[in-house]
Amino acid sequence: MIFGDSSALILIDIQQGFDDAYWGKRNNPDMEGNIGLLLAAWRHAGLCVIHVRHDSVESGSPLRPGQPGNDFKSVVSPRRGEHLESKSVNSAFIGTGLEDFLRAKKIDTLVLCGLTSDHCVSTTTRMAANLGFKTFLPADCLATFDRVGYDGRPWSAEDIHSSSLASLNGEFATVMLSEQVIEMLLK
Repeated sequence: MIFGDSSALILIDIQQGFDDAYWGKRNNPDMEGNIGLLLAAWRHAGLCVIHVRHDSVESGSPLRPGQPGNDFKSVVSPRRGEHLESKSVNSAFIGTGLEDFLRAKKIDTLVLCGLTSDHCVSTTTRMAANLGFKTFLPADCLATFDRVGYDGRPWSAEDIHSSSLASLNGEFATVMLSEQVIEMLLK
């Protein structure tokens, strides 16, 4: 079994503020539903769940502490006993106790879900791999937003999402779908 007692599901920045028009158009409208199914299966298996919240230091950000957008989306509301980390940069490992928590729990396998594919999830994935964790990304439990390149060229959220996962797959993580993760939990 790939996913067992030494595994953790890490839910990154699944916050109400990402519904704000401030971010622009998002891909994968089914992300929250897919995460809800994966989280339910993970909890049913009794495995470690970690919630990561982005506490923005930017004055206009909907993710600033004290703003409604800082709250987790209801689909991932933390339950008693589930670990919580707050960060103010892209990586869930910088300025937090995440690595120490994982090492103390003897966790070596991570499944990362959340926002955004190309920023906080990507940065956390790269660091996790460099720290020696086996890392998995269920592509349908991730999303990002449209962006504009340095040259003014518009990039669709779907293209950015796909490109980000392509650059992570095989080197920093194994990319799969949530149903594959759930199947591996049930074996």
